Amino acid sequence: MTIRMTTLPNGLRIVTDSATEIESLAIGFWVGVGTRHEQPAENGIAHMLEHMMFKGTTSRSTKDISDLIEDAGGHFNAYTSREITAYYVRILGDHLDLTLDVLSDMLQNSTFPQEEIEKERTVILQEIKMYEDSPDDLVFDYLLQSSFPGQSVGASGLGTPEIVSKVSQADLKAYISKHYSPDRIVISCAGDIDHDAFVKKVEKYFTKIPAPSTAGENPGFVPASYHPTHSLVEKDTEQAHIILAFKGLSKMDDRYPVQRILSNILGGGTSSRLWQEIREKHGLVYTIQTFHDSYCDVGLFGVYAGTGPEELGKLVPLTVNQINSIADGVTEQEVSRAKTQITSSVRMSREKMLTRVDQQGRYVLNHDTVFEIAPFVEKIMAVTAEDVVTLAREIFSGKLVVSAIGPLKDLPSTEEIEAMLAKKYGI
Repeated sequence: MTIRMTTLPNGLRIVTDSATEIESLAIGFWVGVGTRHEQPAENGIAHMLEHMMFKGTTSRSTKDISDLIEDAGGHFNAYTSREITAYYVRILGDHLDLTLDVLSDMLQNSTFPQEEIEKERTVILQEIKMYEDSPDDLVFDYLLQSSFPGQSVGASGLGTPEIVSKVSQADLKAYISKHYSPDRIVISCAGDIDHDAFVKKVEKYFTKIPAPSTAGENPGFVPASYHPTHSLVEKDTEQAHIILAFKGLSKMDDRYPVQRILSNILGGGTSSRLWQEIREKHGLVYTIQTFHDSYCDVGLFGVYAGTGPEELGKLVPLTVNQINSIADGVTEQEVSRAKTQITSSVRMSREKMLTRVDQQGRYVLNHDTVFEIAPFVEKIMAVTAEDVVTLAREIFSGKLVVSAIGPLKDLPSTEEIEAMLAKKYGI
């Protein structure tokens, strides 16, 4: 396994993760811009731009783009997150030049035809409606809005119908010109690839990446400020969906590996404390899990569960009891198992080229260096039981934010939940 990175004079970074005896390649470009780089009046434009990048260039129609990749047996995909937008292809290695030609054409020559904007606008509005019909997803959206009110990091990733309905061709062109500069782009490739040859091909195809609209401009975002306000939405659903969350660590924090182990022990799998207590012992849920959403400057750590509305009165106290139990200590067996599960999961995920290409693209954007297994494992293995308890006490003594959707009449009040936590963490 060989991982290499080259930075071109214009700031464009190229990373390859070589895996011999693999016939397919995963190739794409990752851009260090997402929904939190938007101004309030343009919420949703990053996601709309992601859709529109497939909708035609100066020399190809949207059908041409699809046909070229799919006729070669390849598959396109893309995503927009809070801080990153990515476009990538999985295809056989025989079609490397074709893939680079198409990807570079999309990045450098997209025209955003007006008729395609209108079609895609309708598609996105339907996507927003579909999302609003999924309470298990929507409860996380409300959580971010409640944790970071009035801030771009908490705004909807899809945008609002009002704003999406107004996005114009000029808006899209201005956005890509402002944000898609070479120094914010990583071109990543995973598979049986020669790094030096790949760099030469990238230099051949990617010659017209939009430069910043102002020399030296590199628009960032306003640092996040955690000011939680609870979000409790009564809705006639079969299940009640609830999140208990706290301010967590950013992905840049040196203690991030500790947070991963804490998450695993508390609610990271079927052997976790929450799963064993809530699902196995009491049978109150189908799913209960911890999560940690981490960004460049802030993070959230929480517990999600979906349950029958009549079970909320039992579920919440039992969940808080397990959160409180961490303050009394974690066992060496729990820490060891968490380390094994985390490192094994990352190792096994790297058997997929799409995982590797995304892993390298995101990691280079965040850390300006490649992702290597050995340093990752070393950091995980260095975590102690004392580290886990210390971090838990810090996180769980912070301000609680509750996000819930469904029939909530049996949900304990937020004051009651905070009082339960205060018994152990002195909130």
